[in-house]
Amino acid sequence: MPLLSRTLLAATAFLTVLTLAQAAHADPGCASSVPYASGEGGYDTYRIPAVVTTRRGTVLAFAEGRHDSAGDTGDIDVVLRRSTDGGCTWGPLEVAAAGEGDTRGNPAPVVDPRTGAIVLVTSYNSGAVTEAQIMRGEVTPEQSRRVFVQRSRDDGRRFTPPRDITAEVKPEGWRWYATGPGHAVALTRGPHRGRLVVPADHSAAPPAGSADTGQEARYYGAHAIYSDDGGRGWRLGFVDATYDGVHNSNESSAAQLPDGRLYFSSRDQNGTGPGNRLDTYSGDGAETLDRPYAAQPALNDVPVVEASVLQLRGGKTPLLFSGPSVPTARREMAIWRSTDAGRTFAKVLTLSPWKAAYSDLVQVDHDTVGILYETGATGTYDTIEFRRLPVGDFLAGPAGEG
Repeated sequence: MPLLSRTLLAATAFLTVLTLAQAAHADPGCASSVPYASGEGGYDTYRIPAVVTTRRGTVLAFAEGRHDSAGDTGDIDVVLRRSTDGGCTWGPLEVAAAGEGDTRGNPAPVVDPRTGAIVLVTSYNSGAVTEAQIMRGEVTPEQSRRVFVQRSRDDGRRFTPPRDITAEVKPEGWRWYATGPGHAVALTRGPHRGRLVVPADHSAAPPAGSADTGQEARYYGAHAIYSDDGGRGWRLGFVDATYDGVHNSNESSAAQLPDGRLYFSSRDQNGTGPGNRLDTYSGDGAETLDRPYAAQPALNDVPVVEASVLQLRGGKTPLLFSGPSVPTARREMAIWRSTDAGRTFAKVLTLSPWKAAYSDLVQVDHDTVGILYETGATGTYDTIEFRRLPVGDFLAGPAGEG
């Protein structure tokens, strides 16, 4: 589609968002905003949202800026916009990690609770290769997936250059590798307080003698990496290495529950088991899993897609989940709530009937939840919208929930 046409579509989508906001809220500017519209800022498409609120209350909205197309391969930057008014308005677009012809993406930001620094973990590969080629083992180590970390000490205004940590977190025999995407987790309670945990996924090489190429979905698995020193050193945590084709854990998100455990929610990449969402728990700060990944039947309406989880602050507050709500299509972004630590979920609201895909949840302040998500009236990736929602909307639910 020509750039002008894409820009007009994005502008139309933005105006529609504002019209809906004006109809529903007294203050439309603070109900919804669009930090990224495809075709603007020198990029064909923006994808893969991730969002955090800093210690100073600044909202940082990350995304992939894809120069040439909506595809996952090619010249891709990690970009950032900052909001100092809770996501109502946004500062200028900045490049946090430049692809310079290669692919940098899968942003997984987290705020270090000890220092307030923003730690950004991202993934990389050569812009000349594809995920399929990487999974088949047809690329060199330099072209393949690698992992990088950056830090900001000035509230997200500037980030250090990307530092390669691949040797610390990617074992030999792994091919694909993806951090997040979506915000990572800083543990605030328990024996590992202060630990930074990044949910991630990978693919493994087929066993010797297998006729498989490695591109089969069964070779995907989820894992986590963690840092106990504010993002300077990293270790590999748990690894889901079942590779049985039943549950193919993939892109993952995590939240720390009030009891200190970690809850992990994963995309099931075309496994033969029921449903499209998997989950599990870790009681030791992501070093091991309490049980294998299993299907989450309460989220059967979610298609094969990345999704987000967020534990609201407070002792008896719910765990939230966001994702599209049509099992066979990426559309109708919705938010679910769990009042029993992720054992069951109930849908609380549907944000819109439009097309929608990836999302990330954030607690903006005591009274506000934010969701940064891909959406569009005509195309799934027309815009990345930021919606502000009252925390109170999630605190009382239908009778019988839980």
